Amino acid sequence: MEASPTRTIVDALTRAVVEHRLQPGTKLAEQKLANHFGVSRTLVRQALFQLAQKHLVRMEPARGAFVAAPTVEEARQVFQVRRILEAEMVREFLRQPAPAKIRALREHIAQEKAAVEGRDAGERSQLLGDFHVRMAELTDNAVLTQIIRDLVSRSSLIALMYQREAAAAHSQQEHVELVKALAARDEKRAVKLMEEHLLHVEESLAFDRPVPTHDIALALA
Repeated sequence: MEASPTRTIVDALTRAVVEHRLQPGTKLAEQKLANHFGVSRTLVRQALFQLAQKHLVRMEPARGAFVAAPTVEEARQVFQVRRILEAEMVREFLRQPAPAKIRALREHIAQEKAAVEGRDAGERSQLLGDFHVRMAELTDNAVLTQIIRDLVSRSSLIALMYQREAAAAHSQQEHVELVKALAARDEKRAVKLMEEHLLHVEESLAFDRPVPTHDIALALA
């Protein structure tokens, strides 16, 4: 089924955030977006409202829409929720273990490794976040998958604002160790590794970093 214009806009802007092409604080001008996507401003407004509900966009009266700039407190809360939720996701994943699921994760981390070794920061960020989404998908729980996808998108925005460059390679190696524990069906170790991984990501955030800005035309080019 073909995606609706509103869904197309939501997906494109979300991907631009996840791939670090769209920066926190960027103004999302309705007319510029309408021209870019070839739709009415009404459809753009609907898409921006949906993104605001996902906390990726901030709506300001009389000023318009801006890419959200998460606060330090919000960043900490997002990772706290992820540690709670993804520990249970590990347990759910192991309730119905299958070699095909492990193969899927191994294929994903191979792509991650190539991206980390390359120079495409956007692809690297996307793949590192998508590892968690892929794991949720493999539990066959659609509600969990959507929640994880939304949290990962918010985490990508947080990482764009605060994460240090060296953290990416460390995250990728932690994914490798986690998949080894999953393959061994070692639930206790896998849960511990997931909790520690998300804690390490949070600890890698430099909360004194200034907020960057970016032009929307470049981000969507």
